[in-house]
Amino acid sequence: MWTVPKPKYRRGSCDEGEIAVNIGGVRVELFGDVLNRYPESRLAELLNCSTQDHEVISSLCDDFDPDRKEFYFDRDPDAFKCIIDVYYFDEIHIKPGICPICFIKEMEFWKIDASVLDECCKSYLSEKEEELTEIANKVKAILEDLEVDQCITRTQRCQRFLWRLMEKPGSSLSARVIAIASFLSVLVSAVVMCVGTIPELQVTDAEGKLKEHPILEAIDTACMVWFTAEYLLRLASSPNKLHFALSFMNVIDFLAIMPFYVVLSLTYLGTTSMMELTNVQQAVQALRIMRIARIFKLARHSSGLQTLTYALKTSLKELGLLLMYMGIGIFVFSALAYTMEQSHPETLFRSIPQSFWWAIITMTTVGYGDIYPKTTLGKCNAAVSFLCGVIAIALPIHPIINNFVVFYNKQKVLETAAKHELELMELKSGRDVRRKSRN
Repeated sequence: MWTVPKPKYRRGSCDEGEIAVNIGGVRVELFGDVLNRYPESRLAELLNCSTQDHEVISSLCDDFDPDRKEFYFDRDPDAFKCIIDVYYFDEIHIKPGICPICFIKEMEFWKIDASVLDECCKSYLSEKEEELTEIANKVKAILEDLEVDQCITRTQRCQRFLWRLMEKPGSSLSARVIAIASFLSVLVSAVVMCVGTIPELQVTDAEGKLKEHPILEAIDTACMVWFTAEYLLRLASSPNKLHFALSFMNVIDFLAIMPFYVVLSLTYLGTTSMMELTNVQQAVQALRIMRIARIFKLARHSSGLQTLTYALKTSLKELGLLLMYMGIGIFVFSALAYTMEQSHPETLFRSIPQSFWWAIITMTTVGYGDIYPKTTLGKCNAAVSFLCGVIAIALPIHPIINNFVVFYNKQKVLETAAKHELELMELKSGRDVRRKSRN
């Protein structure tokens, strides 16, 4: 069996056709025929260049011992142990503990093409590059918020100040107060919407119908005025108004505000006899239900809810598998239940579509009991269905939870890295200032 000769880690002079390199104090002897497999690499160039051409050698290494034919490099020896794998195995793996970005720079130094990286390491490298890009974007956003451009007009300066005030809670104390006030307004509005449906707290109008208490209506109106002012100020100060208006969270804000003014318009039209009062009341009732969209405004003030949203987006495949498992189970067990229960005179399973409801609440282990089997075979089918339901739900849950944890930890790491990057930039700027003052 043919074996690939390994690099030799020892001291002494080299034999003919060998080359010795000293990487950060670690001496390695390499075979010339192995290095010539990549003739354009730095080591192959050193092997083939003349020992008398000191200028070329100096451009390729940090130092050179002509007697021992040993080349010295002030590089990372751990990274070099990965680099020499390409000469023996035609591929490179990044070992744990080595920064992939620094390793790519090492490959560029040794003149090894990045295409020899194994696929697993390429994906790992792409992830790290994406993280660095996100960190750079976060740092850029923070610097844009902090910088004060003296050349801009007063209107632009006011617009930037208002944007930081409404969108950047961490930029100042007043911005943090506004964010807290907006968060509390959402909670108060949601509580008022729920409490207003309690019959004991409602009042009777002139027609003898129950309606929301005037005090609760006043609180809800105040919250809506705050939401409207907040939305308009954010829209007015937005650098890109079209992107702002089409943003998902801002669409939710608009949907939470719009029903209030539509109800006012319909009420006014109904009182002026331009529309039938019955139609107005039905439209008002339908639009008031849309007030539940206000609760989604909490996502704009909660990083945890935003993380959950992004984690669910990355788990669409697992969620699709869950729905597919449940869909197949519901169809199979509802059809079996309908067939098995037909022999009972008091069967509750009138059709297979009607049996879907029983299959759903059984497989999800809710079990309301409004529809249940009465035959022995039907009960056995029900037992198997809820066991399969538990298994079908449990299988995709772990990947979804893992995606949430990974994304949450990644966001924490990115935020910390961005803060450290800013601290390093401040230290560097401070050093530059002190140097200029000394000079």
